[in-house]
Amino acid sequence: MTALDASSNLSSTSIRNEDSRNILGQLALWTTTTDHKRIGRLFLRGGFVWLISVIGIGVVLGVERINPTSNIFSANSVVQLFSFFRTGLSLGVLAPLFIGLSIALVPLQIGAQAISYARLSLFGFYAWLIGSALVVVSIIGNGGPSGGNTKMVDAYLLGVGLAIVGVVAAAISVITTVIGARSSGLAMSEIPVFTWSALVGAAGIILTLPLHLGSVVYVAVDHHYGRLAFGGNYRIDKWIGDIFGQPQTFIYVIPALGVLAEIISVSGPKRQVIQTGGFVGIGIMSTTLIGAVTRTQHLFESTGSLSDKLTSAISYALFDVLPVFGVLIALFVSLLALKTNSLRLNPALVPSLLGVGLVFTGMLGYAVQMISSAELAGTVFEEGVFVYIGYGAVLVAIGAISHWCRELRGTSLPAGVIKGLGVAGFIAAVFASLPYYMAGFTNQAAKSVTDFENGGPHALWNSLVGAGHVLMAVVVVYFVVVVLRPARSVAATPS
Repeated sequence: MTALDASSNLSSTSIRNEDSRNILGQLALWTTTTDHKRIGRLFLRGGFVWLISVIGIGVVLGVERINPTSNIFSANSVVQLFSFFRTGLSLGVLAPLFIGLSIALVPLQIGAQAISYARLSLFGFYAWLIGSALVVVSIIGNGGPSGGNTKMVDAYLLGVGLAIVGVVAAAISVITTVIGARSSGLAMSEIPVFTWSALVGAAGIILTLPLHLGSVVYVAVDHHYGRLAFGGNYRIDKWIGDIFGQPQTFIYVIPALGVLAEIISVSGPKRQVIQTGGFVGIGIMSTTLIGAVTRTQHLFESTGSLSDKLTSAISYALFDVLPVFGVLIALFVSLLALKTNSLRLNPALVPSLLGVGLVFTGMLGYAVQMISSAELAGTVFEEGVFVYIGYGAVLVAIGAISHWCRELRGTSLPAGVIKGLGVAGFIAAVFASLPYYMAGFTNQAAKSVTDFENGGPHALWNSLVGAGHVLMAVVVVYFVVVVLRPARSVAATPS
């Protein structure tokens, strides 16, 4: 296999025009394609299908929590629903959305003829797709964490492992393209900011997910043959839960800073300043890789001797606080550009800027969560952090698709609709997250629908969370309809 697959340039013409007009021709074109834009769009479509499912689970859990004495689902079913939400939003939504954008856009930005190892990236999609399907089927069949069906628990672990393999394979394709397939004379210091962020994000995936895959293999072998060393189905989250939590999710959303920098450069007059700020912000945010690799929580301990406090403060600042400054720099540069030239506002900037702001709020919340004296571990504050990051990244993806829609699909999206969806999505994300920030300080337990204390209006907070998920569902579905509508109007035109 060569680094640049020569057949990728012929993917659109390998099937005759008359065949591409029928269903079988289109199916063959998409399932065997080596066109990077088509492979990227496959990842994006799969990510949005997962997103709609995850939002639906978020609505269900929000409704279930309104009244802790009226339980719709059994205790084990609730654990499985939470697992579905966490697995779906991280490995099913965030990873494929930004990997898909990277595969589709990076070759265009660096003048590459094609994506490197195109068939590897296509294999990555199918591995991720099959793994995702296994995760869904296994949880429906009483598998996953706390699942009662042994075979379905095995299927869940197999599905997670396959999905990881797929994401890593696609990341290898991206990083190889940036390093080895740039146009002649294009130095690494001259590549666009989004390409740089895609490179850093892909490197983070390659360095971290194989470690998690090893844990999945250990747990799967133990569960299948004896369930002695790792605690069986009720201890799965203890060993592989890091895959779906922080700081691993920070790595998935590193390209979000590149998206914002690219879009803001269209609105701002000082492109070089914006690009430099983007490079610096992405570089600082990439320090989250250290925490993800060590797979250890670095708490700030306010008790103990002075040396103990100093030691914990240093590790806490390095692992938990420093990455937040990367996002802060990106936001600062963006707001500076808006102040100097607000008349050239790009519609895609609205969801992108608001989305990065949400990601910043989630990462800042994670830093607060890691202060031991705050006593937020094990509360819904953790879920608020997760949703802030997840929904914020989704808004950035919406902005990216809107900004590059002409390159991806040959059409443009209505500016007013994109701005409105950006604002509505921001409101939805705040409703789905902020109440859990407040409920966390009143000790509402995470992954539970009954363990509430009387420290706050939990019914109101959980109702707002459910409403936030509903509004986000409306935003996502409407955006998908808007994106697909132009495609229907030109469906008769050969690719």
